[in-house]
Amino acid sequence: MRISLVGPVHPYRGGIAHYTTLLDRSLRARQHDVLLISFKRQYPRWLYPGRSDRDPSARPLVAEDARFWIDSLNPATWLITAWRICRYRPDVLVLQWWTVFWSPAWLVLTGLVRGFTRARIVIICHNVVPHDAPRWQAWLARLILPQAHELIVQSQEEERRLHELLPSAHSRVVPHPVYDMFAPDKMPLEEARRLLSLPANATVLLFFGHVRKYKGLSLVLDALPLIRAKWPDALLLVAGEFWEDKQPYENQIAELGLGEAVVMENRYIPNEEVARYFCAANVLVAPYVKVTGSGVMQMGAGFGLPIASTTDLAGGSHEPGAMAGGQAAERFAEAVIEALREPAAGRATAGARSDGAAGWQALVAGIEGGSA
Repeated sequence: MRISLVGPVHPYRGGIAHYTTLLDRSLRARQHDVLLISFKRQYPRWLYPGRSDRDPSARPLVAEDARFWIDSLNPATWLITAWRICRYRPDVLVLQWWTVFWSPAWLVLTGLVRGFTRARIVIICHNVVPHDAPRWQAWLARLILPQAHELIVQSQEEERRLHELLPSAHSRVVPHPVYDMFAPDKMPLEEARRLLSLPANATVLLFFGHVRKYKGLSLVLDALPLIRAKWPDALLLVAGEFWEDKQPYENQIAELGLGEAVVMENRYIPNEEVARYFCAANVLVAPYVKVTGSGVMQMGAGFGLPIASTTDLAGGSHEPGAMAGGQAAERFAEAVIEALREPAAGRATAGARSDGAAGWQALVAGIEGGSA
């Protein structure tokens, strides 16, 4: 098939850029002809919450033959890109939906491609409506998402949210594939802790990725004293750039008397350092206060790391258990303690989707229109 795929890739950073690159590679592995389109400029500087949207990694995940055609602030590039896609005459146009910022550009692309080609348009919804979004963003989602012939969501919960927004939407659920691209960098726990200057004998809980309210760092901080009552050497390692004010978390740490029990690295973790964080940890904590598909959880699964979360690995339920605790501090603490006591159970749940290649094959099948 001829497939046009639009999304960020290196030199842009983050989970969506990794996702686009790995999807592109998986489509090419299936012998599809892929026109990969990315951005000249992704966001204006004032809009991006982090220090930079560029990947500082010394070992970046680089996509093959990407065309950097779209400038977020130049509508002429949207029209030119749409014209180039129409000339390519794809069988499928794949767009990704993770922020309403791209609504005007996506409306131009889908409108012209629908008008001048027979391409089937597929939108992959990383978030149906962005987390903590005001109502006007839901309105934009209602405007853009119906332009697709099919919508791919990555959890049953996201499909439920989609159908609340668009009851007649044609959708399929394809769970977020495992990010196993860093697994070859695995190292012994002792070496990883030496590199991170962590105590050799501590019980390390890893909170990884951008810090945003919906990811629940406040919840795991509330749970940490309860965890330390059972595991006195428990240490929380927060590795990721804060996309909100750090001070309330520092105040919470002080109020709970956790100054010696929390290590925070407020920066984007480059690719070549990712493995040491996961290999140094005893458990990955993902205390999301809103259900979401999670690249970080899929990364933990790729390392075979036990995971304690408020949601299952697919971003679906809030059932209690070794993996999935509730959104109260007591219940989340129970989930972490159970994952520490029975790490094999946590790995078994994580490992249910540990075959990274199979996960990407299922996504490719969904784009092809076959069984996911």
